[in-house]
Amino acid sequence: MDELVKFVIHCVKESGKIQKKYFQKAVKVQHKGDINLVTNVDLECQEKIISIISSEFSDDDILSEERHNVLSNAKRRWIIDPLDGTTNYAHGYPFFCTSVACEEEGELLVGAVYNPIFEELFYAKKGKGSYFNGDRIRVSKISDLKIALLSTGFPYDLATSKRNNIDNFLRFIFRAQAIRRDGSAALNLSYVAAGRFDGFWEIKLNPWDVAAGTLLVKEAGGLVTDFQGNPIDIYKDEIVASNGLIHAEMIKILNSGE
Repeated sequence: MDELVKFVIHCVKESGKIQKKYFQKAVKVQHKGDINLVTNVDLECQEKIISIISSEFSDDDILSEERHNVLSNAKRRWIIDPLDGTTNYAHGYPFFCTSVACEEEGELLVGAVYNPIFEELFYAKKGKGSYFNGDRIRVSKISDLKIALLSTGFPYDLATSKRNNIDNFLRFIFRAQAIRRDGSAALNLSYVAAGRFDGFWEIKLNPWDVAAGTLLVKEAGGLVTDFQGNPIDIYKDEIVASNGLIHAEMIKILNSGE
C-alpha cells in the first residue's frame, strides 16, 4: 500500500479510536447555531489528526472544520472533518465518521473515510481506485432513476433560508425509488462509491464534508459535478455524485424548476 494512503488511514483510525471511546457516553455539546453542534469529541479528534499531520508534514496547510483556518498557499493541503455527523454522534446514532483528504496543487491525491462503530474504512488514491476494508469497490450499475436509491441532506439554515434543498427533495422523492437522509455527507459519498447509493446531491457543504468522498466516487468509476454538470469544485457549495448512469437525469431534475 502506498505510504501516503497508509498515513491518511492512520489519521482516520486514530480519530476513530477517540470516537469509539466516548460513543454513547456523556459528551460536552456546544451550539455553533440553532441546530449546528460541536462536541469535545470533535475537538479532541481534530487535535489528534492535526498533531499527526504536523509531525510528518510541518510545511503543509491544514484545513479543518472546527478551527480558524489560516492558509499559506502551500503546495499541499490536508482537508479534515474530524467528526462528520456530530448531531448523530451526540444522540448515540451510529452513523458518523472521520474524513481526511490530501490535496496537492488543486488535485485530490488521497482520501479516507472511517466509521469506527461499523469498522468501515473507505480509501482511495488518485489513479489507483477506491477500496472498502481492503477490497476494490465500484459504483452501481443502476441506469433507471425509478429504481435508484439516493441520499441527500439539508443545510443548517433550513428554517431561515429559501435555498434549503426541500424543493429538490420533493422533486426526487417522486422520481427515485427512495431517498435517505442520514446526516453524514462523507459517508453518503462513500456509499455511492461502494454502490450502496446510486446518487447523492446536497447544497451548502464545505470542503471537509466532500473532499475524501469526491475522490472515492471518482476512483470508483462515478461522476461528481455541480448542479450544472460542471466539474466539481470542492470549495463551492453544490455537489451531485452518482454512478454516472443516472447523472444526466439528476442534473435535469435539479434544474427543472418544477
